[in-house]
Formats: sequence, C-alpha cells, structure tokens
Amino acid sequence: MDELVQQGLALLKEAGAQYAEVRAERRLEESIQTKNQEVETLSRGEDRGIGFRALVDGAWGFAATGELDPASVERAARRAIEIARATAKVRREKVELAPEPVHRDLFETPLERDPLSVPIEGKLDVLLEAGRRMQKVKGIVMAKGSMSAWRVEKTFANSEGSLIHQVLTTCGAGIEAYAAGPDGFQRRSYPCSFGGDFSNSGYEFIEWLDLLGNAERVAEEAVALLAAPTCPEGEFDLILGGSQLALQVHESVGHPTELDRVLGTELSFAGGSFLSLDKLGGYRYGSDRVSIVADATAQGGLGTFGYDDEGAPAQRVDLVRDGMFKGYLTSRETVSRVGATRSGGAARASSWNRIPLIRMTNINLLPGEGTLEDLIADTEHGVLMDTNKSWSIDDRRVNFQFGTEIAWEIRGGRLGKILKNPMYTGITPQFWGSCVAVAGPEAWRLWGLPNCGKGEPSQVMQVGHGVAPAKFTGVKVSGA
Repeated sequence: MDELVQQGLALLKEAGAQYAEVRAERRLEESIQTKNQEVETLSRGEDRGIGFRALVDGAWGFAATGELDPASVERAARRAIEIARATAKVRREKVELAPEPVHRDLFETPLERDPLSVPIEGKLDVLLEAGRRMQKVKGIVMAKGSMSAWRVEKTFANSEGSLIHQVLTTCGAGIEAYAAGPDGFQRRSYPCSFGGDFSNSGYEFIEWLDLLGNAERVAEEAVALLAAPTCPEGEFDLILGGSQLALQVHESVGHPTELDRVLGTELSFAGGSFLSLDKLGGYRYGSDRVSIVADATAQGGLGTFGYDDEGAPAQRVDLVRDGMFKGYLTSRETVSRVGATRSGGAARASSWNRIPLIRMTNINLLPGEGTLEDLIADTEHGVLMDTNKSWSIDDRRVNFQFGTEIAWEIRGGRLGKILKNPMYTGITPQFWGSCVAVAGPEAWRLWGLPNCGKGEPSQVMQVGHGVAPAKFTGVKVSGA
C-alpha cells in the first residue's frame, strides 16, 4: 500500500496539483447479534482502497479506487486532477488551506486484548448467557444482544511531505430486554440504547461493561415499566443520566459547532446551525457551569486519533467555556474564516472513498463537583431521565424534543417511583442556560456513538461524548 500511496502522490504532483494528498485504508470488521438464544447475525468482512484529493486552481478534485494495482491507481489519480480542473471553472471561492507542519508519525490505539482475536465462541457465550438471564424474568418476551469490533489501518501522505500511519481499533457491546403486557411493551437497554457503548480500546472494554452482571436488572426494569405511571406533564428540575446527556451534547452542541454547517457548505441530513460567525466569543451558550471541549486526545474515545484526515494532529479545543461560546470544529480549509491560523483537526472521512468533512471528535462536557446522589439529594421535586428512546431537533439545532426509556420521580431529595414514556423539550441556549450543576470527575464517563450521519453521499462516523450527570431547572417534561 505504501508504494501505491507514493505512486499516486507523484502522479498528482506531476499532473499539476498545487496541493495533493493520498489516503489508503484497510478496514476489518466483525459483527455479532443474538436474539432469544439464537444467533441472528454473524459476519466478518474486509474492505480496502485508496483515495486521491488534488487542489488545482483553487478547486478540489477527488477520486478513489478499490483496485489496488498501479494501473488503477494511475487512472484514479488522473481522474482526481480532471475533476479539480472541471470544478475550477465553476468555483465561487478559491480554496485556501491553513498551513500545517510536516508530520511523519505512527499512531496506534492502546489496548490490552485485540477484540478481533478473541474467539467468536467466547463472545457468543456472553451474549447468549445475557439473553438467558434476561428471559428468566417473568414478562420478558424478547432479549437481544450485540457485539462489534473493527480496525482501520490507514496511511496518509501529502505533497507537503507528511507521511502518517495510523491503526485505530474499536469495540463495543450492548443488550436489550423487551417486556410486553396488556397496555403495550417497554424496552430497557444497557449500557445505552441503539447498539450499546463503544470505545477505541481492546476487548477489556467489553469485559468492563459487565453485560452479564446487568442483564437481570435491565429485564426487571423493563417489566416494572409496564405497570409504571406515565411521566407527569409540567416544568420540573430535570437530572439527565450520562447516556442521555451524551446524546444531548451530540445534537445541541456537537452539530451546531461544525463550521461547515455554519458556512452553509454542508447541510445534508442535520441541516445548518444557529451559531453564526458573529456569535463567536461573545454569545452566552449556557450557564457558567457549562464548559465543553472537543478533545481528540481523550483516551478511549471514539473521536480519538493521532491525526485527522488532512494530516492535522489531534488536539483539545474549547467550544464553550464557563457558558460562553468560544470555538468551532474546524478544518484546514475553513479555519481562516474565524480568524485562526491552524486547523483544529476535525476533518475526517468515513472511508477511503469519501472526502474529509468536519466531524465531531470527542465533545466533552467538563465535570463539576459531587455525585449523582448529590444532585438527587439537592432536588426537592424533579425527574431523573436516562437512556435515549427518541429524539427530534430542528435543522438549525435550536428546538428539540427527547424521549427516554425510563425516568424516576424525585421527591424531597430521594429517588422515588419509576415513570414510563418520559419526554422533555427545550431551546438549546435556554436549556444549557438552566444547568445548575454537573457531577464531578468520579461520575464522568466517555460514551461512544458509532453512527453519526452526515454528508452526501452519506458518511457514518464514530464520535465520542464525555459527560457526568447534570441538573437543569424549569424544563418542560411530559409523558408520551
């Protein structure tokens, strides 16, 4: 692959590219899904290819090939130049890249046990036993489990002299219990919904999740929800558990701070952003308890890497500091629009056959003080919600509505009865402005979201969100 990368880079430069980059990738992926003591999905696959991006007369051209031979590489490289020249004839603005030092480096995900080397039989034993324990609970009609792992090996080279090798390994797992009764059905997931939790780590992360130790509790909560009262309607103090708060950060902080959305150059799927350029540095995003960073250096995060797909190093960037809006997620192409001189390292592509877009790294709400129990003890009348069930947010990331799998009533500083079908709504800056407390480092956790969609053609990216449970006042709550 390295020889093909260098061949392609030389071709792009010889053909007249003012700037050129080549990115070769090999992806190995494994997926297991179980349902009611049966194996529903068991797959293992490999994908590899090489992409070429060239800047000619201030315009981009991109082409890629999955045929890894010199002739195919030459055709794809020349095609990238042809596309760039055609694009230059109709471009509105000239692309200018922020300078970036030359990097020659190797980055590998630190891990103890390679998740792709752990025998399939052992993984199936865990998922099927978790399903058996869930099904033992009376009222459970379906039990599901899933476990995935993948590794991406990539080589990046550009005409400025950078040559970067990276090996990124990811794994995760989750279980779901479904209960049914005369009034419908309820679902409880662990450790979070929609496939579980993921980390750039080894198999030790899946063992740490302890699916077996949580299976019976998850099933019992699903059954309890069948008979639980519906969440009441009104304005309450709201405490969000980590799993739900991670998605809240994703939708109402991560996406609106992507600078390409602000500039209107990438609007597919999730739309634009309310964070116009005039708001930078002087806009109150939330209360002074709210500080949020984009941190691609956080160990284990799905948004953790050595370098982005433009060759910029992983870094930590302030987005919100003490409630004030401080920064965007940027790329080499966009960062000059906010007066900065160097990319924030947030340009990533989901595959060798896609161009880099501005994507979230690990968007982390910094911890405050105390524990979840402290937040509850300081609440006279409120609701604790966790584990996402549904979400809706407008295309500028202002008005939102979230539903969760479960809630608990809080009375007199104590956790009370379970509530079903809880929902809450809000307006992004008002919601974050109502944050009165964030739990401390001992309650902080980095969650992995492997399926963030963006772009056309579509790109599905892995991102992370570090949060501790947090409390918000005067939030509109209801029951579906």
